Amino acid sequence: NLLLTITIVVFFVMYIGAIVFQGKGFLKPQTFFNILNANAALIILSCGMSLVMITGGIDISVGGVVALVSMSCAVYLDFGGGNVFVSMLLAVAIGLAFGIVQGFLVAYLDIQPFIVTLAGMFFARGMTTIVNTKPFNVANESFTALKETRVIVPGMGSVNKLGNYVNAYVEIGVIVALIMLRWTKMGRSFYAVGGNNQSALMLGINVKRTKFMSHLLCGLLAGIGGYVYFLHVGSGSASHASGMEMNAIASSIIGGTMLTGGVGNIIGTFFGVLSLSTIQNIVSSAGLDQAWWTGITIAAMLCLFLVVQSVVIARKKKM
Repeated sequence: NLLLTITIVVFFVMYIGAIVFQGKGFLKPQTFFNILNANAALIILSCGMSLVMITGGIDISVGGVVALVSMSCAVYLDFGGGNVFVSMLLAVAIGLAFGIVQGFLVAYLDIQPFIVTLAGMFFARGMTTIVNTKPFNVANESFTALKETRVIVPGMGSVNKLGNYVNAYVEIGVIVALIMLRWTKMGRSFYAVGGNNQSALMLGINVKRTKFMSHLLCGLLAGIGGYVYFLHVGSGSASHASGMEMNAIASSIIGGTMLTGGVGNIIGTFFGVLSLSTIQNIVSSAGLDQAWWTGITIAAMLCLFLVVQSVVIARKKKM
């Protein structure tokens, strides 16, 4: 609870600071909704990452899964004459396949999750280029109509420079992300396994099944997040979602999830994504468009939250 409180306070402090120092643009509700629009897929991926990290594992294949889902669905829709509903099933199937295989290797063959998911990342990236090597935009009319669908948020619009009222909106992906936040729940078994495997066994918890389920759910959410990402970009490319797995890990840590397992929650992860995106927007608004400035600020945030986590753990042990 303390880590969650710190995460929420840090987010609000950063956002208020952005309003004070970067102008009134951050006051517009659409600015906040744009953060959600751009990071809906990351929210879903980070939820899955938190599930795995709470059990003491990690999954660095999720970015590759997103790229594979995007390219596979793009090729199916444009070159295979497919329909949108089947492409959604394809995305879920890809995510489940990775979750099942990696979960089995980690839980039942007792292979280190980092090694397993590293192989999964390379496999997903390689398969993406096998599916198609050239980036292209999807021209399927049904998909394009779905991609361009906007959900109006009543009463949250603003007046532009021409004096016209502009409605605030969110993309379909944001609705999916919020549903996933509501749907993703963790039982005590996840925390028990992440805290101590032996203690969990003594409590009668099936440790192997719990680890398998965490990777299975992470793979499923990666498939869903991949399609949400695909809806946002509307294209297939082997370079899609590059480094997204690192952003998911960073968001989980900022949200209070500990790499050692046993601590974390989905709400904290959500605010972790918002904090990560807000600091990126602040850096960009300050005119520091070079990529390394964003990397430096994210590194500073991670160090800060890792130090906070260490202090909280040390104090808890002392008490």
